[in-house]
Amino acid sequence: MASGDQPDNKNRPYSSLIVDGVQKAAARAMLHAVGFSDADFAKPQIGIASTWSNLTPCNMHIDVLAEAAAMGAEDSGGKAITFNTITVSDGISMGSPGMRYSLVSREVIADSIETVVGAQGFDGFVAIGGCDKNMPGCAMAMARLDRPSVFVYGGSIQPGKEGRDVVSVFEAVGRHAAGKISDIELKDIEATAIPGPGSCAGMYTANTMACAIEALGLSLPNSSAQEAISENKKRDSRAAGEAVFRLVQAGIKPSDILSREAFENAITVTIALEGSTNAVLHLLAIAHEAKVPLFIDDFSRIGRRVPVLADMRPAGKYSMSKLIEIGGIQPLMKLLLEKGLLHGDCMTVTGNTLAENLETVAPYPKGQKVIRPFSNPIKKESHLVIMRGNLAPGGAVAKITGHEGLHFTGSARCFHGEEAALEAILDGTVTDGDVVVIRYEGPRGGPGMREMLSPTSAISGRDLSSSVALITDGRFSGGSRGFVIGHITPEAFDGGPIALIEDGDSISIDAESQLITLNVDEAVMEQRKNDWKPPAPYTDRGVLAKYAKLVSSASEGAVTG
Repeated sequence: MASGDQPDNKNRPYSSLIVDGVQKAAARAMLHAVGFSDADFAKPQIGIASTWSNLTPCNMHIDVLAEAAAMGAEDSGGKAITFNTITVSDGISMGSPGMRYSLVSREVIADSIETVVGAQGFDGFVAIGGCDKNMPGCAMAMARLDRPSVFVYGGSIQPGKEGRDVVSVFEAVGRHAAGKISDIELKDIEATAIPGPGSCAGMYTANTMACAIEALGLSLPNSSAQEAISENKKRDSRAAGEAVFRLVQAGIKPSDILSREAFENAITVTIALEGSTNAVLHLLAIAHEAKVPLFIDDFSRIGRRVPVLADMRPAGKYSMSKLIEIGGIQPLMKLLLEKGLLHGDCMTVTGNTLAENLETVAPYPKGQKVIRPFSNPIKKESHLVIMRGNLAPGGAVAKITGHEGLHFTGSARCFHGEEAALEAILDGTVTDGDVVVIRYEGPRGGPGMREMLSPTSAISGRDLSSSVALITDGRFSGGSRGFVIGHITPEAFDGGPIALIEDGDSISIDAESQLITLNVDEAVMEQRKNDWKPPAPYTDRGVLAKYAKLVSSASEGAVTG
């Protein structure tokens, strides 16, 4: 904003440039048509960024939450304007070419929120997200725009019959392929796993990122731990509208909240909850937008002192609904703060510090089993293991919960793309001792870095998760479990070592030393490198081609700007 353009009203630094003065009569005329009164032009304008869509259960109810947020903003004295951005469904597109658009959608969401808020001159905004990429996309836009803003999580789905969820269906496909369940049993699981609105029920990517964003301070306390269809979630949405108005009045922006210490808080909470590997990718991307220095090795540094405490799906027993029942993540954060593992002086969207928010939080009820005590953790240090070695010199991310062991050596079985690997897993080609190598699925080579829930679930469904490892330059769903390593960089499309593996090569994975090693002589690798030729790009036009041209490596958050 040029110095000569500074408005007189400090609480309306952006909207006044759009609607004040004789020369803005045409803009006011347009806004009269969408419901503005003369009095509204003097109010702070609050955008409500809604990801509503009926294409996925995660987002089908968000229109109602957007209405509640708008009411909160207007009852506080602002003028609310609701607009939509996109979503795509990871669960629906998983295992198909459509999954290439999933991570790309994170960038589109961030770009579209920035575009509307910037073009329309909103003084602040609420961003409401449901499916996996909604959360980081919204947070990236908040960091990039640096205007008073609050994130609202759309909320978790209720568990289906017998505690089922979408991962139950993916794993049932593997059991069906192994002859362990019938067609009728598979159909029953399919029909009863998803009972209604909300995001996937375990500590998968959506719930992980909702919790991480709450720990960052960008959402109101407990926003991450409410069911999608609940009065609590409606109240949370309304309160977010009220909170943004207060933030506009106080001049508190994301740059006042998103410090390096805030990101360390988010990493700590993610580890304690045994959250998704995607949190590494997304927190790096949000930090990039906030211009906060954050690196993949920070996850290892913090992980050495933070235990895994949550016994939650996919590796554990409990769904998000059980964590909601005992009070969400606020009591956990209070425990972590008391242990000196959180930075309590970080500012939050309440206008108070994290420590101040936690002062009155009650402890978990006695006898609950979802969150373990520090004296009896699931794992003494982080399950998110940043691995390196001659196979991943730029880094890789493993999710090592302890259930699958800490060491694995096996023979490579290589596949160009996810579909070929899935077919080989389901038809029994993949056997004990194999290291499944899925390549050309990285940010550039995919393009889009597809998630691998279908193959990892098929491995689990065939009871191979303790005897088969899987490595990829792609990603894993938050619902994946087993001995799996993703985000391998450099990716195959860029000629990284993963592109040079051949069937039968010995691969060793050591989670304790954080090494992934291709046991092949350097001279042989050099010859393979000389003989290697990159494949043709997946496409030469459209959003995927633009993404492939601009995207950074997974170790840098796979960002495009």
